[in-house]
This record gives sequence, C-alpha cells and structure tokens, in this order.
Amino acid sequence: MNITELFIKRPVMTALVMIAIVLFGIAGYRALPVSDLPNVDYPTVQVQAALPGANPETMASAVATPLEREFATVAGIDSMTSTSSTGSTNITVQFSLERNIDGAAADIQSAVATALRRLPPGMPAPPTVRKVNPADQPVLFLTMSAPTLQLSQVDEYAENLMAQRISMLNGVAQVFVVGGQKWAIHVQMDPSLLAARRIGIDEVHSALQKHNVNQPTGTLWGRNQTFTVRANGQLMTAEAFRDMIVAYRNGSPVRLRDLGNVIDSVQNDKAAMWSYSEKGGERSIGLAVQRQPGTNTVEVVDRIKALLPTFREMVPPSVKFHVEMDRSLPILESVNDVKLTLMLTMGLVVLVIFLFLRNVSATLIPSLALPISVVGTFAVMSLLDYSLDNLSLMALTLSVGFVVDDAIVVLENIVRHMEMGKSRMEAALEGSREIAFTVLSMTLSLAAVFIPVMFMSGLIGRLFHEFAVTIMVSILISGLVSISLTPMLCSRFLKPPSEDHNILYRASEKVLQGMTSLYGWTLRGVMRHRPLTMLVALGILAASIYLMGITPKGFIPPTDTGMLFGNLEAGQDISFDAMKETQQRAADILAKDPNVEIFGSFIGGGGGGGSMAVNQGRFFIKLKPRDERKLTPEQVIEEIRPKLAQVTGARVVLQNPPLVRIGGQMSRALYQFTLQSTDLKDLYTAAADFEKRLRATPGFIDVNSDLQIASPILSVDIDRNRASSLGVTEEQIETALNDAYGQPQVSSIYTQVDTYWVILEVKPEYQRDPNGLGLLYLRSTKGNLVPLSAVASLNPGVGPLTVQHFGELPAITISFNTPPGVSLGEAVDRVQELARETLPDSVSTKFQGTAAAFQASLRGMGVLLVLAVLVIYLVLGILYESFIHPITILSGLPSAGLGALATLYLFHNELNIYSFVGIIMLIGIVKKNAIMMIDFALETQREHGTPPAEAIVEACLVRFRPIMMTTMSALVGTMPIALGLGAGGEARRPMGLAVVGGLVVSQLLTLYITPVFYTYMERFQGSGKKKSKDRKATPHAEVPLEVALKA
Repeated sequence: MNITELFIKRPVMTALVMIAIVLFGIAGYRALPVSDLPNVDYPTVQVQAALPGANPETMASAVATPLEREFATVAGIDSMTSTSSTGSTNITVQFSLERNIDGAAADIQSAVATALRRLPPGMPAPPTVRKVNPADQPVLFLTMSAPTLQLSQVDEYAENLMAQRISMLNGVAQVFVVGGQKWAIHVQMDPSLLAARRIGIDEVHSALQKHNVNQPTGTLWGRNQTFTVRANGQLMTAEAFRDMIVAYRNGSPVRLRDLGNVIDSVQNDKAAMWSYSEKGGERSIGLAVQRQPGTNTVEVVDRIKALLPTFREMVPPSVKFHVEMDRSLPILESVNDVKLTLMLTMGLVVLVIFLFLRNVSATLIPSLALPISVVGTFAVMSLLDYSLDNLSLMALTLSVGFVVDDAIVVLENIVRHMEMGKSRMEAALEGSREIAFTVLSMTLSLAAVFIPVMFMSGLIGRLFHEFAVTIMVSILISGLVSISLTPMLCSRFLKPPSEDHNILYRASEKVLQGMTSLYGWTLRGVMRHRPLTMLVALGILAASIYLMGITPKGFIPPTDTGMLFGNLEAGQDISFDAMKETQQRAADILAKDPNVEIFGSFIGGGGGGGSMAVNQGRFFIKLKPRDERKLTPEQVIEEIRPKLAQVTGARVVLQNPPLVRIGGQMSRALYQFTLQSTDLKDLYTAAADFEKRLRATPGFIDVNSDLQIASPILSVDIDRNRASSLGVTEEQIETALNDAYGQPQVSSIYTQVDTYWVILEVKPEYQRDPNGLGLLYLRSTKGNLVPLSAVASLNPGVGPLTVQHFGELPAITISFNTPPGVSLGEAVDRVQELARETLPDSVSTKFQGTAAAFQASLRGMGVLLVLAVLVIYLVLGILYESFIHPITILSGLPSAGLGALATLYLFHNELNIYSFVGIIMLIGIVKKNAIMMIDFALETQREHGTPPAEAIVEACLVRFRPIMMTTMSALVGTMPIALGLGAGGEARRPMGLAVVGGLVVSQLLTLYITPVFYTYMERFQGSGKKKSKDRKATPHAEVPLEVALKA
C-alpha cells in the first residue's frame, strides 16, 4: 500500500489530520506577536559619564580611555565607539549577534566597576550602563506643554511621574527627557563684588557645601520614649540661600545676596525644545522612549499607551501631552497591508485555477491546500517564537503562488486518468500513485533551496531565518496536503469529465488546445535545431553573468514609515543664543512644507541619543499620511533640501530612518566611513582633505564628518613657579575656573520626590568676555587673595569641540547619502577608490553601520547562490539516483536569472537582499517545470521503451497544461508584491519584480531549453553505459544524425 492509498481509503483520518493542522494554526496565529522585521538587533550597551565643565580632551583622556581599556577585555565585542564633548562622554559597545544582551550588560557593568578607581574624583555620579542603541530611533516620542505653568513645573511631571513609570515597563531601555528644564538654584557671583569683599570664589564653594547639609543627626533613647533628632541644615529655596553667610568682614556678615544673585533656574539652561504643528511652535518638554535591543516595538508601545489615561488623570488639566511619533503605527499598517495582499493573492490564485479547470469541484479541491498550508504554518511559527512581520508574511504571500502546485499536479493527473474512462476511485489511486514521486521531488527540492539561508550567519542570516523556515514549512505542509487530502477528495467529489459544456468552456478549451498545438509545433522545430538552442542557452548564461555585474547593488531598500530625522550643524564657535535663532529659522522652513504634519525641534542635552554639542540641533518629523501627500520621503527630502540650504551658517541633513539600524554611532547621514590613526595630526589633515574631495565627487550628497577641531578655546597657562611662591596650587586654579564657568553642582537639595542641584557660576555678563577671567581671586595658603592674572596668562586658540574614538584609537567618521539613481554599491566603490588615491599609509579605514553590513552581504550573496544550487543538486541526485538528471533539471536556472536581473534593471531597481532572496526562490520554482517534464519522460522510457527525444516531447505536451497552471499561479501570487501596493510595498517590490521577471522569461525559455538539454544528457549517459558494456565488442557503425535526433 503506497502512502496516498492510505489517505484515500481512510477519509475520516485524513479529514481529522487536516482539521488538527488548521486548529493548531489558528491557536498559533492568535499567540503570534506583531513586528516590522524579525529580531535583528545587535546587543548594544551604552555607557554615559559626566564631569561638568571638563573640556572634550579631558573627557576623552581621563574618562573615555580608562573605560575603553577595561571594555576591551570583554568577550564578543563587535565594535566600540565613543564621543567626548564638554562635560560628557558617551561610549557605545556593540556585541556580536550571538551574545545575550543581559550577559553583555553585566560584563560591561563589571568593567565599569573595575575602572572606577582610575576615573576623576570630581564626577557627580558613576558612569551609567544601559541596554540601548543610542543610534536607534525612539519607538515613541511624547511632548508635554502647559501655557499656564513654568517649564520647570512641566518637567517635574515629565521626569518624576511619566519618565520613571515608563522606564519600569518591560522592554523599555531608557526615557530621555528632551529639552529638560529640571529646577535648580543658580548662585551667580559677581567677581568685582567678590574682589571688593576680598572673598575668593573657592570660599563661596566651600560655604555652600558647609551651610547646606542633610546629614544624619542621631536618636535619643529615653526611658519611656525615643526621639529622632532632626536639624534644619537643609536650605530649600533660593530666598533661603540668599541669606546664607559666606564670611565675616570687619565684624559684619557677608551674605550671598551681597556677592551676586541667587535665582530659581534650571539644571541645564543650554537645552531647549519646541513642538510645531499647524498652530505654530511652542516650548515643550519631550519624552523620547527607546526600547531594549531585541524587544518587540509594538508590544513596548502598547504598554506605554496603556499608561496614558492614568497619566492624564494625574497631571493638571493645563498640562497637555501629545504623541508626536509612534513607530508601532507604520509597523501595524505595513503588516495589515501584507495581510490584505496575502488574501488578495489567495483569491487570484484560486481564480487562475478556475480559469484553467472551469470546474467548481476541481477548483475547490486544490484550493484547500492554500488555507491549510498558510494556517498550519502559524502553528510552527508560534512554536519557534517567531512574529507576524513583513518578512514572514511576505514568505507566506509568495508561497501562495506555489503551494497549490503540488495539488494541481496531482489533480491534473487524476483528471487525465478519468478522461481515460476510469472511475473516480481508480483514477485517484492510480493517478496519485503515479505522481507521488514527482510531488515528493518538487516539494523537497523547493524546500531545500532555503536550507543554506537557515545556516547563514550574521545580519542577513538572522534577518531571513524566519523567512526561510516559514516558507519551508508552508511548502512541506502543501506537499502533505497534496498526497493526502487532494487525492482523497478527488476520489469522492471530483466530477467526471462531461461532454456537455457551455460556450465559454468550449471557447477556452479551444484556446488551451491551440496553445498546446502551437507549443508542440515550435518544440519540434527547436528539437531539429538543438545545437543552435544550446548556443542560445550559453548566450543566456553569459547575459545573466553580465547583468549580474552591471545591475546596481543595494542593501535594505528604504521604507515609507511617514517619519524623517533631521540634524542641523552650525559653526563650531556658535553661542547658545545664536544656535536657538538658527534652529528656529530651519524649523520655520519645515513648518511651511505641505508634506509635514508635526515635528519636534531641539538643541542641547538629551534628544534621544544622549547629549549633543552646542552647535548641533535635531528634528523628529512626522509626515502627513500617504493619502494626503503625493511624495515619498526621499522626494520630500529632495524638495526641502534647497530650502534648508538657505539657512545661513548651518548645514541641515534630513534622512529617512532605515528599518534596521546597524551600528551604534549616531551620524548625520545614512552611511559611514571611518578613518583611524595613532598620529592625530595626520588623521585630522587626511580627514579634512578626504571630506573635501568626497564632497566634490559626483554621486554623493550630504557629505559631512564629526571632525570638529576649530572650536575657540582660551588656554590658561599657569606659571607654576609664580603660583607656588604665592601659595596657590594648580588644583585651586582649575577648581576656581570650574566654579566660575563650568556650572558645577556644588551642593544638593533633597526632597521626597527628587534631588535638585545647587549650581555655582559667575554672572552671565562675565561669562561672555574672556577678560572676566582676570577678575577671579583665589585664597592662598598664606591667607592672601591672589588674582588669577598674577599666576596665569590667557592665550586664545582653537581646539576640539568633540573627540571621537573607534576601538581605543582616535577616529574621524565621514558620513554621506546617495542621490536618486546612485546605488550603495557604486558609492562604496567610489569611496574605496578615493581612499586608495588620497589617504596616507598611516591612516586606516573601515566602513561602519549599513555600509559595512552591505559589504558583508555582497561577499555572502555569491556563496549563498552556489550553496542553494548545490543543495538542490544533492537532493535531486539522491531522489533520482543519478548524477545527470539533476543537471538537466537545473538547466533552466540561467534563464530565470536573466529574467530577474533584466526586470530589475529595466525598472531601475537595485539587486538588494530582498530581490536576491527572490532569485533564490526562483531556483526552487523554475526547476519544478523541469521535474514534471523529466519524470514523465523517464517513466515513458522505462515502461514503453520510447527513445529519449520522443519521450521528452511527449512529456512536454502532456505536462504543458499543469506547467502553465503552476507557473501562472506563482506569477499571479507574486504580482501584488511586484506592484508594490500598500504600506511598505516599495521595500517588497524588488523581490516581487525579480520573481515575476524570472518566471516570465524562464517559462518561455525552459520549455524549449530543458527538452534539448535532456536529449544531450541522455545521449551522454547512454554513451557512457554503452562503452562500459561494449568494451570488448567490435565497434558499431556510426548512427546517422536523423536517427540520433529521434533516439
């Protein structure tokens, strides 16, 4: 008893098995989470350290370097970058995909603890470690504003209520308060008043620490009662600080109010944010929520949204907050559109089957393979912890076109036996038995195409692992359905052929018969010119190789998520006030654009990626819905770019954030190229020259770098001998400078809710003029006041605004975008060529982020293609017990490659990872036609002794209709993806185009090339056997060509 006979004769068992598959599939579907892509996040940890007032070089040498040396001992690090600016250092450590993020974070935390003893003692807090990629976009961006409240009061709700509560949610890495205005007290000293009262600024620092204390004061243990001792050493208001006594002069107290101002202000007064809508812009506080790498965006956002009603109840009615950016919405929109595409595809495939069969019962039987295969796959996806994302749903959509192939082949063969006069049962038994091996070969070989994808490492392997497994499972389930449910239903419900047909049936039948007759006539003509056909096949192979070389190469295509990210960079000498004006001029241009709905604009600290230099600003831009605008994000950027170029003194770069953020470095453009050297002079000179040359090279836009070494500095050169003779130490001098201009936290105010800073500085008017440094006085060890000018000289110059490291070495990163029509592959080649021509040997280079992943993917594509062909050859060789027949089956692959590449080239699409996976799919789809032909030909040769040429011609004609049905089903199933319909359709389109183009061309060519190739392979195989049998026999006469063609 063969396997199909078991299912045919046990219909109840067959039905229950199928019902079980569907039920488990439905349960799995309900449990599947929704995501945009499979989890391809690199485990990334960010370390932030602060030392208020320290210059970038000090932060790099005293903070970044000790930490980096410790981090270098941690296993599994893929890359490590750091950026040091005034008062802060951000180090991003990215690990290989195999590392667990919790273990990686624990190792980094341990390294921080080891490095603490080598860090500067004046740091207000130890470095913080967070599991977050600072280069990633926030998953949710909220803004808060209140026209009747001060921003510091709004900030209170943002930081102490919302940010803390959201941070507790599972999957949230951190919540940046953008444009934060946390309350603080600023003690602003007047250097002239200090000098008049003969008080040094260091004495004010000491007085603030001594007179504002919150220390334990003990307990009184009485005989019957216990008393907790509490003192009022804590000052709580600016008014209380104004009355604080700093010193006594001439017997009279000198209070803080006598030496300057004590005001209520904010902790960071060099940060600001504005929210813009149709009503205009207003100052606000932003909350940028970043998720942990590896967590589900939709689930994280849903948890946050569930808290919003609670927050609304807890804040005053005047406080309004709005969701300005929600990354879950485009994900859900895209996934829903793919679901609709899946349903549309299923309907189109059923329609194609009906048009060929023109029989309702015959159409329904193979059509049942569609829902069972798709729904059953959900059960396996749930079991493997997969998600409903664009790639897994696209895999199911593509599979719809060929999961019915096996059922169609089985049905067509059973119908053919019924047309011979057999009963339904007899035809089902004999037809399914006859075709079972063909179905097995088609199913296993198609599924085998994706085996190499499953074992790929790196980003591409992680990205397409779910895709490969999903499509393999659906194929295997469809194979099971075709040898079980399909023949069982045919044996009971398939109507026998009838002579009584309507006019539509007869007309369509004539068309199909005409197509078959035309194909037979042209095939016989081709068989008479087989050498010419083989030359054509070689030409197709050569053309495919040529097209592979000239087709533009890309990586992950951009997707319209309805959001843009912008970065503004002004001159390195710009002040904060001038920066506010520049940022607002750029914001006014964005606000007038008809494609922009709302956006946030901010400068200073925070911003969703840590602190920024004072000359940098950022924009989070939400575009209007697709149905309200005609332009894609790239076209919107092209339209706004010349307008933003009119902002004098600044460069504004907009980008469409990629779906997959690779690398942990925040840059102003999508692609990065890093230069490194141990010689800073060579590095800075080479980087500036390379950036200039790259900007002048065609094919690049938005070229910029993080080289910022022209910031004005004021060097304080200490005369050590003079200082020592006057009783002043270098530590006193630098502490006094920091007290005056570094805005240090010199004391704290502790409350039940939070801790607030007391900040010491000189009055703002003395911070604008370098001559004000000469007014500072220091208390010497001899008790005298010593002016700073007596022990130091002031020399203006330039220095770095930020200092970058890659690994542990100084580095400069050049970032760039490509204009429309220039592929990433072309850009990478031009950058490498320019680097070879211009950079000295002392400077090493490396692509970062997306560009580096693109290079790795290029190296893996060729290997993957060869492995896919090799795996299919191995599977077919095992199934057919032949070295020759698999080669014949694979002979049509060059024509599929030609069609796919030509279609991509004609439609101006890149060969990216999506379209390349489409080509891999073609390998599995196209060889199914050859399997149907060759199986029939081999069976005809074995049973009837028919010559190979006659057998293959008969096989082609008999299998022509199922070949057309299966190809048309696959073609129609892929067409919605090729049209790029729906949200995110532009990213899926290259894959659809590659499959459609490959199917059309291969269908036209393999119907002729495969039969010819088969005859040559049969002759080769026959001659080999003949020689082995007739080695001792006399040579036979040469067979005439006419006979050989038939034989």
